Amino acid sequence: MKTTLALLTLALLIAGCGRETGDSEPASEPAPEMSTPAEPAVSIYAAAIDSPGRTDEDRASDAGRQPAAVLEFFGIQPGDTVLEMWAGGGYYTEMLAHIVGENGKVVVHANTPILNFAGEAHEKRHADNRLPNTEILMAENNELVLEADSFDAATIILNYHDLYWTSEQYGWDQIDIPAFNAELFKAIKPGGIIGIVDHQAASGSPGETGNTLHRIDSAIVIAELTTAGFVLDGESDVLRNADDDHSKSVFDPEIRGKTDRYVLRFRKPE
Repeated sequence: MKTTLALLTLALLIAGCGRETGDSEPASEPAPEMSTPAEPAVSIYAAAIDSPGRTDEDRASDAGRQPAAVLEFFGIQPGDTVLEMWAGGGYYTEMLAHIVGENGKVVVHANTPILNFAGEAHEKRHADNRLPNTEILMAENNELVLEADSFDAATIILNYHDLYWTSEQYGWDQIDIPAFNAELFKAIKPGGIIGIVDHQAASGSPGETGNTLHRIDSAIVIAELTTAGFVLDGESDVLRNADDDHSKSVFDPEIRGKTDRYVLRFRKPE
């Protein structure tokens, strides 16, 4: 009898320890399948830099000019109509045309002195209608006439200081700065932007440094565009260089291409 009772007790203990999980506990969930992370999307600005139409000469300038960061800071978008003042050889034209796409347009400004300086590069850039969403606007100094509220954005890259430049040799007449900025303000749509890149001059320098050193104090640019009605909307340090000597011409071989440059974004109020 004792043996039978011991065996029965042992059987009950084994049954209790070995019961199926499903009797009183939910079965564990199967491990989820591991998914492959999606490739990060390439920004429209990076795609513009990588576009196959750009020349080797263009690409050689990218490290010093950081165009993707500059254009992203300006916020230019597909479908925009953009005015590119003093476009020169078209380094930025190529990328702007790619960014705004077939539903946008880049109005490429030039004048006689600019074409004399960058004529061959300009011609190659626009040969055989290779940038069909661009339109060339010829306007000499003090002859710029723009349609009101016609541009989502405008850029003046390394040329605002030329508002203070005069050169009989190159045929560059003194520009009426208030009239020029008023024309830009008229042409930008409410909420539109102007993007400025230029070489920094010593703080407090007069505008005359635009004529002598081809630099201009950012404070002058901010004051003049604010007077015209624009609002400073942002500043970027992406092209700043604390080692630049602001007393040297930007064409000095020691600093050419490595100057301290500011990047400013202005907006026309709604």
